Amino acid sequence: MRVVMRPGASTTAIAGEAELLGLRRVLVVCGPRGAETGRAVADALGDVCAGLHAEARQHVPAEVADRAVEVVRAVGADGCVAVGGGSAIGLGKIIARRTGLPLVAVPSTYSGSEMTPVWGLTEHGAKRTGRDPAVLPRSVVYDPELTLSLPVALSVTSGVNAIAHAAEALYAPDATPLVSLMAEEGVRAMAGALPALAADPGDLDARGRALYGAWLCGTTLGATTMGLHHKLCHVLGGTFGLPHAETHTVVLPYVLAHNAPAAPEALAALGRALDTDDAPRALRELAGRLGAPRSLAELGLGEADLAVAADAATGQPYANPRQVDAAGVLGVLRAAYAGDWPPPTP
Repeated sequence: MRVVMRPGASTTAIAGEAELLGLRRVLVVCGPRGAETGRAVADALGDVCAGLHAEARQHVPAEVADRAVEVVRAVGADGCVAVGGGSAIGLGKIIARRTGLPLVAVPSTYSGSEMTPVWGLTEHGAKRTGRDPAVLPRSVVYDPELTLSLPVALSVTSGVNAIAHAAEALYAPDATPLVSLMAEEGVRAMAGALPALAADPGDLDARGRALYGAWLCGTTLGATTMGLHHKLCHVLGGTFGLPHAETHTVVLPYVLAHNAPAAPEALAALGRALDTDDAPRALRELAGRLGAPRSLAELGLGEADLAVAADAATGQPYANPRQVDAAGVLGVLRAAYAGDWPPPTP
């Protein structure tokens, strides 16, 4: 994978990246709200652009994916450029998985999805995820200027979403010393950038540091196994339609507090990155101070949904430092639903 990071790269570097991959007919994929940015990238590609498909949606519904693959085949595309946040890049990944075409990612948020071989698809009210090397973008173009229009509220939740990737990488069973170093540095960079860009949304340096943090955090997610936090967020998003980044932001402190007794080294690393001796509380305080939602109730989840979500999140075994059971997960969800302070870490 090639990574390009510089201001203006989304328009000045994109044609060169397509040329390096030998692409001659590229479909640009984005979401409806990102259509203007998608059009700018399409224009920068010039004659190489075979069309703009602005129909990406959150959690990649199956019908949206089916339609995008149809369009790719109809225009005879030999590659795909996904422009936007996790929704657009997620759709680009499904296109790559089904067609075998190379994917170029141009992120406009801090989710870090572009650095992972993880794909997601929502079908029949449930979100499935998996790993496939075919969905990993061949080139990633980071442009801090592209994130200047990202509202502060979305910047904050997108950034905490990235921190969640690194947090789970720190206690993943397949973590390595190098992954742990990248995860800690990614959290440090993101946590330092978010207050600065919240104070001055036009601070290009802060936006660039946030993208640097997203790059590192996303890379650690791609290299390790996801645990309880990501499983819960996939259930809450895919089954109940909760917004992706906001859900990660609300849930993360509570999962970390729950896992803390079984993952002391991971919590210590997070504490170093955040300059605190209580990482879960520090993350909740940081996000809340910058205007992020504090509870699942705020996001529209019903109290009756908690038990359903807990059952879904414990239906199949997966790696997590603390044993996963319905009672424990329900406790995490109830705390996140109420938005109370997570318990102090030991």
